Amino acid sequence: MERYFCTLLRRRERVRLALLGGLLASLYGALKLLSLAGLINEYWQRVLDQALITTIGALGLSIIYGFAGQFSLGHAAFYGIGAYTAGIIGKVWSQGSITFFLLALLAGTLAASFIAFLLGIPILRLRSDYLGIATLGFGVIVRVALENSNRFYPPLGGATGMTGIPQVANFDWIFWFTVGTLILVCNLIASSYGRAWLSIREDEMAADTLGINTTRYKITAFVLGCGLAGLAGGLYAYRYPYLHPSSFDFLKSFDFLLIVVLGGLGSISGTVVTAICWVFLLEGLRIILGQAFVDWRGVIYAVILIVTVLLRPQGLFSGKEWRLLFPSRDQDGTWGKEGKHASLRG
Repeated sequence: MERYFCTLLRRRERVRLALLGGLLASLYGALKLLSLAGLINEYWQRVLDQALITTIGALGLSIIYGFAGQFSLGHAAFYGIGAYTAGIIGKVWSQGSITFFLLALLAGTLAASFIAFLLGIPILRLRSDYLGIATLGFGVIVRVALENSNRFYPPLGGATGMTGIPQVANFDWIFWFTVGTLILVCNLIASSYGRAWLSIREDEMAADTLGINTTRYKITAFVLGCGLAGLAGGLYAYRYPYLHPSSFDFLKSFDFLLIVVLGGLGSISGTVVTAICWVFLLEGLRIILGQAFVDWRGVIYAVILIVTVLLRPQGLFSGKEWRLLFPSRDQDGTWGKEGKHASLRG
């Protein structure tokens, strides 16, 4: 009987992977055809690319806050660290090389992850609002550092911004990096790491009592989430010709936070859909309101939050997922076998 269920599970998993691969390839092909036919012009292509980049960053915060329950208001700081790290490599050494482009993305991801690790060791001892205030303070520090970075290394540009980065990242690169990130996050959530993060989010003290190494898992979530923000920042630097510290301020962190909350805490599908819709909504409002959009942006954020809290407090997707994204479950409702490392204990 057990062998039968294992065979059935493997068969279901192969079917799932084939369907998912086919749907993603079809989506990619459809978007490419629309672009080649001129139905998606250069302007809206850039908006679509920005939506996909934002999705990567939002998936990072979804791990940190949506699943691990660690309230962070400094996500844009790691987005900026990744952008400036990758950007300076591209400006000084890359000159359009694909190899240097990939190395720059890796460097931006590792830089954001390493700084998150150093920051996470002391601040993840805090909880709730105190953790949010600490990460907000770090975000302010990063922005001030970027504004004065030209004093230490002039090519960074400082308050005038950075230009001269090769625009290597096109839709193809961004789309498949987004797909890879989505698959990585979904498989992590379906693993023992995901179950540990959920237990910490629901009741950290109970998780600790049960023997889960809460410190280790919180730092892992924080480092991974910030690393994805760094990857998104690196793609942003190689897609848009101008980097400025104001692009990575508190409002950008609030963008990521709104996406995760509106999509529903603990919902990957909600995060992806909301991230894409959010970017297109902001761009549509920018077209409708023009320059007034900057003045009314804070009001718009507040109204959307109030309406969502009143009508859909659990988020638009409220933890629901598109099952095709996740590995098949065993007959007892748990995820597939994970080997000797499946234990939640640190």
